[in-house]
Amino acid sequence: MTQFAQAGFGLIDTIMAGHLSAADLAAIAVGVGLWMPVMLLFAGIMIATTPLVAEARGAKTPEKIPTIARQSLWVAAILGTIALLIMQTLPWLLPVFGVPESLIPKASLFLHAIGFGMPAVMMYAALRSYSEALGHPRPVTVISLVALVALIPLNLIFMYGLGPIPALGSAGCGFATAILQWLMLISLALYISKAKAYQHVPIFTKWEKIDPAWTKRILLLGLPIGLAIFFEVSIFSTGALVLSPLGENAIAAHQIAISVTSVLFMIPLSLAIALTIRVGMYYGEKNWQAMRQVQKIGLMSATFFAACTMILIAIARPYIVAVYTTDLDVFPVAMYLLWFAMAYQLMDAWQVSAAGCLRGMQDTQAPMWITLMAYWVIAFPIGLYLARYTAWGVAGVWLGLIIGLSIACVFLIGRLYLNNKRLAGV
Repeated sequence: MTQFAQAGFGLIDTIMAGHLSAADLAAIAVGVGLWMPVMLLFAGIMIATTPLVAEARGAKTPEKIPTIARQSLWVAAILGTIALLIMQTLPWLLPVFGVPESLIPKASLFLHAIGFGMPAVMMYAALRSYSEALGHPRPVTVISLVALVALIPLNLIFMYGLGPIPALGSAGCGFATAILQWLMLISLALYISKAKAYQHVPIFTKWEKIDPAWTKRILLLGLPIGLAIFFEVSIFSTGALVLSPLGENAIAAHQIAISVTSVLFMIPLSLAIALTIRVGMYYGEKNWQAMRQVQKIGLMSATFFAACTMILIAIARPYIVAVYTTDLDVFPVAMYLLWFAMAYQLMDAWQVSAAGCLRGMQDTQAPMWITLMAYWVIAFPIGLYLARYTAWGVAGVWLGLIIGLSIACVFLIGRLYLNNKRLAGV
């Protein structure tokens, strides 16, 4: 549910912007295409907190956990500040990507506004990883669901105006999301500081200076995770930029299909997070047999859920697209793209599950290089060529995605097999 709530932010923004105009929807698509990769790059680094805490639990060294969490917060604060500054400069890249001049002002305001939530996103990611690795996902779920509901009235206020607040259109989505990100951080920090479930490993009872040794360890483990996520997410997000010369309707249809698949992706992503925690605990215990059993169950579950999402897309395509738009130029294109989205559900579920298992084993370097090769060396050039220089058009980007995901899936599962084989011989 936590992952669905997180994806729901983009879903609500997309739906509400789509009912403003195709231009507003396209502007948000372009803005999200730049914001999402940057946000997930830095937030992905903080995922390192999860296997570190899980390993400490498995190794029966809980006294390390508060230090891991505090040092993760230091790293998160620094990375969040850097991300905020990057977001303020991203609008300069819009002309470089060939974004139509009519969309640049709206997309720029969206990027400026949503950027102010970056420090909160990073620190929230650190606290979330700490909480989930301890086996307490419920507080994060509740906070995320409450924030999801609160986003609707906040969007209405900032998009359409209320009292002294002017109507900001698509830029209002950025302001609403940034405000919610800070409120989510404050809520989770207060809960962790008060709840009894965390008092055996408290993190707010003591001030701790930043430790270069821990910073180095978190970054060495987390940076490859963040880059791997960046390589994957950016190949999806930059599709709107690749398609920008094809016009607003192509971008809008692409954004609808991306939004749908992003929500559905939360199922295997949630499974991958659970796999990271369980595999990390058994890795800390050095219980290789139990670790392999968890991996098998995880991949079987991923297969089942992928089959369900494929059936859902095949049956409900018209109804899904109707939620986003009634524009007669956008509707059929979005319907067509969902066939491609359906085609890669199985590979996507397998590759993210394998990546989650590898993170639990603290193997992050190889997945980073695998995703770089699959998505940017292979998938991006193919998608760019097919979209801009052949009759495939907007579907060319999606064909490139299918090829990239298939390659990543094969290599990540192969890497997991080799790791298990190596540990079995220990």
